[in-house]
Amino acid sequence: MARIVIIDYGLGNLRSVQKGLEQVGASPLISGNPEEILAADGVILPGVGAFGDAMKHLEPIKASIYEYARSGRPLLGICLGQQVLMSNSEEGGFAKGLDLIPGKVLRFPKSKLKVPHMGWNNIKIKQTHPLFEGISQNAFVYFVHSYYVDTAPEYILADCEYGLEFAASVTNSEGNLMGTQFHPEKSGTVGLRLLKNFVGMC
Repeated sequence: MARIVIIDYGLGNLRSVQKGLEQVGASPLISGNPEEILAADGVILPGVGAFGDAMKHLEPIKASIYEYARSGRPLLGICLGQQVLMSNSEEGGFAKGLDLIPGKVLRFPKSKLKVPHMGWNNIKIKQTHPLFEGISQNAFVYFVHSYYVDTAPEYILADCEYGLEFAASVTNSEGNLMGTQFHPEKSGTVGLRLLKNFVGMC
């Protein structure tokens, strides 16, 4: 069985991600230990809260995340976990991200639409990738966010529309680093299928 580590860095809904993975047959370990991260077959980077706080909390384990990412093994960032994979964010002024995928994190502009973007919305799958195997076009998933990822089309696995089109899911050029702006663990059968696909990649 694949060794999957959910990174514990003090921010994130670890238990619900853990339960989601257990539902698809995985036995994930919650850990912030660099050695356990580096020994994993798959890593999940969850996240809830502010971008700047997340980057501060990640500082002690940043080197192990970079080393793991270079190994070519799968890593999935969820919600804020997707955002910190990007180059930078305008949240709280300006903060540098992990810069593992080129792009920036922007706040939704003021409009008639409520911010945060919260609830179910459909996604358009933009490219073939094992993460979205068996997931239908326009599938509904669950979002809660005030900031969105802006990146080049080649890094977008799926997008979503909420006043503007934004990246609902991203990947790097090698395809091993992935992110979802939505919460798979709260997205019913579609989300569980995505988590199962991730476990399969590991």
